[in-house]
Amino acid sequence: MSPVLAGVLQLLALIVALGLSYRPLGDYMARVYSSEKHLKPEKWIYKAIGANPTVEMRWPAYLRGVLAFSAVSVLFLYLLQRVQGSLPGSLGFVSIDPDQAFNTAASFVANTNWQSYYGEQAMGHVVQTGGLAVQNFVSAAVGIAVAVALVRGFALPRALGSARAGGTPIRTGELGNFWADLVRGVVRILLPISVVGALVLVACGAIQNFSGIHEVGQFMGGTQQWNGGAVASQEVIKELGTNGGGYFNANSAHPFENPNGLSNLFEIYLILVIPFALTRTFGRMVGSLRQGYAILGTMAAIWLGFTALMMWTEFAHHGPAFDIAGGAMEGKETRFGIGGSSIFAVATTLTSTGAVNSFHSSYTGFGGGITMLGMQLGEIAPGGVGSGLYGMLIMAIIAVFIAGLMVGRTPEYLGRKIGTREITFAACYILITPALVLGFTAVAMALDTPSHSMTNSGAHGFSEILYAYTSGANNNGSAFAGLNADTQWFNSTIGIAMLLGRFLPMVFVLALAGSLAEQTPVPETAGTLRTEKPLFTGLLVGTILIITGLTYFPALALGPLAEGLAA
Repeated sequence: MSPVLAGVLQLLALIVALGLSYRPLGDYMARVYSSEKHLKPEKWIYKAIGANPTVEMRWPAYLRGVLAFSAVSVLFLYLLQRVQGSLPGSLGFVSIDPDQAFNTAASFVANTNWQSYYGEQAMGHVVQTGGLAVQNFVSAAVGIAVAVALVRGFALPRALGSARAGGTPIRTGELGNFWADLVRGVVRILLPISVVGALVLVACGAIQNFSGIHEVGQFMGGTQQWNGGAVASQEVIKELGTNGGGYFNANSAHPFENPNGLSNLFEIYLILVIPFALTRTFGRMVGSLRQGYAILGTMAAIWLGFTALMMWTEFAHHGPAFDIAGGAMEGKETRFGIGGSSIFAVATTLTSTGAVNSFHSSYTGFGGGITMLGMQLGEIAPGGVGSGLYGMLIMAIIAVFIAGLMVGRTPEYLGRKIGTREITFAACYILITPALVLGFTAVAMALDTPSHSMTNSGAHGFSEILYAYTSGANNNGSAFAGLNADTQWFNSTIGIAMLLGRFLPMVFVLALAGSLAEQTPVPETAGTLRTEKPLFTGLLVGTILIITGLTYFPALALGPLAEGLAA
């Protein structure tokens, strides 16, 4: 079988698996976030944290819950790393330095999982499982909760009725309860799927133990050491929650994390299944499945287009070495091939995952540019768990606004008028991340110290810096491996970029949700833009590509485009 055919068949199998999961998972998540019942384990958690899950929150209260929980999480994870050397199960590793501890705490709480350290040489079992793995669950649940809050801003009270179960009236502006949404996301969605997924990965050959460090023989004149760990259980939530932080430095290229082609395809499926299914949840909650299909169509069109372009770029033959290997095999595992590596690379950069089964720095110039552009789109196709949906809905509001300007009509979306207040929140959302990426990149290139961390000079060296801040601010976490990011400068600035890139957009998303929820729905008329039609899907795709191109093209021209044209 040719490598190209193998890659295409993997893509088709992935599409079938996602299609079979779309309806049941999407409907199930809609029931989870619309239910008035609380499971016993959830009640125990509410009692332990002192939360009342029945209290409805307006957007400022919901936001305070998000920020307070995340701040406590950063502090806890930071302190856990700082005292690692005194903890049992540390495998003899010392406590983490302050700048790296801050970077790692910010990274995992912000659902980024940027790692400027070697996991198997720095973190013991307690930090890996009690710190990092826990954040993989809760940071993902926070993202879903914020997305659901925005969906409620569109849905209430039009699709959910004028009263909740039990006759409690709905006041305008209420978005649900953050603590209930957080706990349900973990207990009812992420945990059950992770248990099953971990068993699948163990069956494929991933390890799951609390083994210590073993010497396994001589390697390049010295002793080689391997250590075990609860890898399968962390691997499944790192992909399912679009987190991306690997137990080992090689991440999903390591055979202990990702043993073979079957596990590779399963991990890609885990990355994509919740973000795509959330469009069904959205359609169900707003009372129009066709609206969910329009968002799904937009996400799928961009994802398939990027995947096809990446496979074409990496399979293209230029010279004898490429002809012998069947394509650009540098930096890729032979057990995955170009097809499996390309599909994984696109999935991980169009979402906020950042896990890697190959090294993006070794891709062709255009291939590396595709991974970077996927993040610069805002990771909305299908994006991270929760963040992909609310990011796409923000872009839908921008597209509706543009369409309204073209016809001279007040824009409306899902029965809500998009006025000055709403478009201001949406505009602020789309400006935050580019400002962080381009601002930090410019400063880093202008100073002497950051540039000393670049392994390469010229266009590829610039791409290393641009990729690092693109990854951090977009909460992705992948990297061009040629950059030494374990310095005080990069640990501090990328840490700041991750926190601001995660939580500042959430401020505007929740403010927008509150504004929408306060409105009285307007009826559709003959002049209302039909946002469930393919025409709107095309408009939305065009809006996304044009905004991203205008924002990032000058920077991309100095980096991956220049490198690709020079090859």
